[in-house]
Amino acid sequence: MDIRYPPEAEAFRKRIRSFLDDHLPEDWRGVGALDPGDAETFTQSWRRVLHENGLLGLSWPREYGGAGLSKLEQVVLAEEFTRAGVPVYSTSDTFSIKMVGNVLLRLGTEAQRRHFLPRILSGEDVWCQGYSEPDAGSDLGSLTTRAERDGDDWVITGQKIWTTRAQFANWIFLLARTDVDAPKHRGITFLLCPLDQPGIEIRPIRQMGGDSDFNEVFFNEARTRSDLAVGQVNGGWPVAMALLGFERGEESATNPIAFRAEYDRLVDLARERGRTGDPVIRDRLAAQFARVEIMRFLGYRILTDFLQDKAPGTDSSTIKLYWSEYHRDTTRLAVEIMGAESLVLSGRPPARSFRADDPGAPNSSASWVGALFNAVAGTIYAGSSEIQRNILGEAILGLPKEPGPTAR
Repeated sequence: MDIRYPPEAEAFRKRIRSFLDDHLPEDWRGVGALDPGDAETFTQSWRRVLHENGLLGLSWPREYGGAGLSKLEQVVLAEEFTRAGVPVYSTSDTFSIKMVGNVLLRLGTEAQRRHFLPRILSGEDVWCQGYSEPDAGSDLGSLTTRAERDGDDWVITGQKIWTTRAQFANWIFLLARTDVDAPKHRGITFLLCPLDQPGIEIRPIRQMGGDSDFNEVFFNEARTRSDLAVGQVNGGWPVAMALLGFERGEESATNPIAFRAEYDRLVDLARERGRTGDPVIRDRLAAQFARVEIMRFLGYRILTDFLQDKAPGTDSSTIKLYWSEYHRDTTRLAVEIMGAESLVLSGRPPARSFRADDPGAPNSSASWVGALFNAVAGTIYAGSSEIQRNILGEAILGLPKEPGPTAR
């Protein structure tokens, strides 16, 4: 199998490297090397630079504000940005561009595409994701938020939780039950809803570290137009699954790069602390290196499907399970190598946006402990490890479905 990129993709890579040389300072070490406040300021200004240079919505058609380039060129850009330590997407753009924007391109109406896509790229519309509920986290099929038709509107009642950056968004895409008599994964509709209205209340959730990344969102007869359903009414589950494919598509190319950077920092940490002679530490380092390489080859399979516009299959569950548990185990090993020092958060505090795989991130106790906090969460969000194992066991091994709780 020839996994080399074609000449036109490599020519585009040279263009992106030249762009990075022109727009980053000579001493640039990656956004991970910045203090939290400076990192946030840089990310906002960087988004403006990307928009001004036509590098947002790279593979979107020109009529919707995109650059009209190929998905392969989009992957090349993501690879080079990851190597350079600059964001491919801001946190908000992960929901706005990567998720709902790509869903609208594939499954939205022409009117939805022409209205929303240019506003997403300009930043006029900022989106958040309304999936999880208090009793329906990874098991989205159990959601109870309801939407009922009232003339030309949907009327929405219910609650969403762990809604990332809802306090900064003005639109939400959500799943709501529109047929209460339908089977579990049917009767659900994918809706677009404005947040700035009297029927919606957003309550930030304060985390242990003091940040409020997540929110509760309450819908009390909130309204959205009937033409803002994406896909078929009562057919929202396939739309939600398609969104997962966009979420995990190009990550298959960039995750191995980012996590190899994290692994290299882990080895440097072990050397700095004089732990590379410990046979147990050496064995665990070797195991983590093997996992990065396995992740790289798994990524090629996901990437192939992404470039061919294939719907995501069980491979996406495999890669989600693999990277999240690799990240957790690597950051946990780093904290163990530091020992008691990890209890003293010297240096910068663990920032909300910090990941240990950011190039240039410092080998400090604060940075690794902050990364461990995020890494543990990574085994839960976007489908917990337990749910991913259930999917793989049922779809690949043919195991029976996990029994539900037994009433007493």
